[in-house]
Amino acid sequence: MTPSPDNRGRWSDLDRPPLNATGLRRALLRPGGLWTSLDVVERTGSTNTDLVAADGPEGAVLVAEEQSAGRGRLDRTWSAPARSGLFLSVRLTPGPGVPVARWGWLPLLAGVATATALSRAAGVDTALKWPNDLLVTVDGQERKAGGILAERAGDSVVVGIGLNVSLRAAELPVPTAGSLALAGAAVLDRDPLLRAVLRSLEEWYLRWRDAGGDPGPSRLQEAYAAGCATLGRTVRAELPGDRALVGEAVAVDGDGRLVLATGDGVQEPVGAGDIVHLRPASSGPTEASAPSGE
Repeated sequence: MTPSPDNRGRWSDLDRPPLNATGLRRALLRPGGLWTSLDVVERTGSTNTDLVAADGPEGAVLVAEEQSAGRGRLDRTWSAPARSGLFLSVRLTPGPGVPVARWGWLPLLAGVATATALSRAAGVDTALKWPNDLLVTVDGQERKAGGILAERAGDSVVVGIGLNVSLRAAELPVPTAGSLALAGAAVLDRDPLLRAVLRSLEEWYLRWRDAGGDPGPSRLQEAYAAGCATLGRTVRAELPGDRALVGEAVAVDGDGRLVLATGDGVQEPVGAGDIVHLRPASSGPTEASAPSGE
């Protein structure tokens, strides 16, 4: 990892100043709060890999200005220009009060928290594609602007969030990706965006943890369903073992699984797999690519 300077006069792209690590620590680290440390590095392979290896206390936050080996689900890789987005990982330790079976809600919780923060801080609507993608609307089309990756690390979970902020059309990894800038966000300054995301994540996580990880009393299940663009749509679930399932996404159950109603009247929960939102048969499927985590 290469440490990042706090001198905001040192940048090569005038539209993309570096994060102010000192100001972020001053705003986010407080006695009794969730966040215990916050480090900003200039460049690293993957913030998730680094934080898993660090084996530190709960509340550690690692942010990279640039990643050379960012990781998404299913070991997919991606990269983005330096300082064009938010690339961060956090360590969460739910403790004995939250059954391990409920830890699977953490990536969904991170999605709700991030979408809530972006609505408040950037004035942009962000929808959730099950299980861990962040969608924005660009020119009337859904595009993937970010994603989330959660990894078990001993008695903790490291949650990575990747979000395209100022990515320009010519810089998109594929034409169907998106960014906050392309979605018309009112704020592209990454400092207030990062503060908003971490504050929202702290609020949702503590509420969920205090409810024993129960998505009902914590209102996490309700909030996820309200913001989930997958529900109510016909989708194709590409499942392990080269199996595919097509049906209408009708619910997210208490275990965070997507429930599909198939053509033969069966409701089948899907706990893992890639989901493709299907357009009408004449139009074919639509799928977008962008960060899926860290």
